[in-house]
Formats: sequence, C-alpha cells, structure tokens
Amino acid sequence: MAKSDPAFLQKLHQEALQDQEAFFANISTRLGRSKPMRSAPARSMKGAPAFWEQVDLPLEQRIQLFMTNWQKAGGHTQRLKGMAEAQAFIADFIGKTQAKHLIMQDQPELAELRSGLAAETETDITVWNAGGVDAAAKDELVAKAAGADIGIVAVEHAVAYTGSLVVTSDAARGRSVSLLPTTFIAIIPADRLRTKLGEVLRPFDAYELKDRPAGIHFISGPSRSADIENDLTIGVHGPGIVYALIIE
Repeated sequence: MAKSDPAFLQKLHQEALQDQEAFFANISTRLGRSKPMRSAPARSMKGAPAFWEQVDLPLEQRIQLFMTNWQKAGGHTQRLKGMAEAQAFIADFIGKTQAKHLIMQDQPELAELRSGLAAETETDITVWNAGGVDAAAKDELVAKAAGADIGIVAVEHAVAYTGSLVVTSDAARGRSVSLLPTTFIAIIPADRLRTKLGEVLRPFDAYELKDRPAGIHFISGPSRSADIENDLTIGVHGPGIVYALIIE
C-alpha cells in the first residue's frame, strides 16, 4: 500500500486555505467591508429588542391580523359567537362534503361540540385518547386518524403576527388528529390569541421536565411540499384544507 506524501498533502492544504481566504474576501468586498471578520460581531442585545417586547395588540387587532396571515398561508377562517355556531358550521361542512369519519381530541372544551355533532349528523366520531392503551389500540387510533375526513382540535394558542396555531401533544392529545385527516378544523377561543410567538414559547421554560408536553406543534396553513423545480403541491404530508374557527 502506497504511503501518503506529506509535502503533497501540505501543498493541498495550503491551496485549500488560499481558496477559502479568497472566498471570504469576495463576500467581504460585496458587503463593503475592508477585510473578512475573524470572529463573531459583538451583540448589543440578546433576544428580542425592548420595543418588540412591549408590542401587545388589542384583541380585535389580534383577531384581524391572525385572520389575514392565516388566509395568506392558504387557510380558511371564520369568526363565530359561540360553540353553538361552531357546531352549526361544522355540521354544515360535513353535509356539504359528505364526510363519513371524524376524529377529535379528548378535550373538555370539545365535549359539548362532540355530543352535538353526534346527535345532529351521522358521521362516525372517534375520540383520541391513547393514555394507558396497548400498542395495538394506539395503532388503531392512528389508522382512524389517517382515514378520517376531518380532525378537530382546540388549540392552546394562536399567534397573530405569524398566523400560526400552537398545539401540544401527549398520550391524551395525539398529534395525528391534526396531521393525518384530509381536513383540519381548529377551535380557537378568542382569549387564546397572542400577539407574538415569544408570548407562547416563554412560559414553557418554567415547566418542570415531567410537566412538559411530548411535542409542541406549530401549524401555519395547509400542508405543502415543493420539488426541486418549486412545483408546489398542497396536502401531500398532511391536511390540504384547514379551518381556523375563532370563538368569541
């Protein structure tokens, strides 16, 4: 086996360093700098600036901004005056789409909606709760979520500036409910609308490890995917139709 030539390897190393220097010098020139920076620039602050921390929109502005940004991302949204209107909207949607299978999170705020839809429609309703069940039962829940026409979740938060929903998951609140059905319907109590994402994230730092959710999921419109030529396809890896129902 031939031995490596130390002089030749050193020559290659020096050439690579020269190419690297030339590359960074070109970037510095384009940025208007006299020479490449050898260390990270000093930062006068950490995190969001003070003026941004003070931004807190009134509720009506939060609602309007969220709706605008959610719709820009391809989602649909409605303002409703209570859960009775939400039930009527969803029942009408089921009728128009002929939805046969619906899956919902096991959340107290959805109990009345669940019983109302069961009485008003003929849709098969599954309630997700994998707490304490065996692997076969959990697999069955995942399969039902994958075959569901509609998934319904009451979100923990919605963020106006990003047009995002924030949903946590654990054994009783499976992420499959929002990720796998053809249509996703989010129930958003108006008082859960926040102005900025930081307002949602910061409280999680105070949680003990045992109290933290298994996952924190951010949903900003329907599932979308693009290939190398930027051909956008909706609904490949998740719901292609998403509704945000703001309950006032």
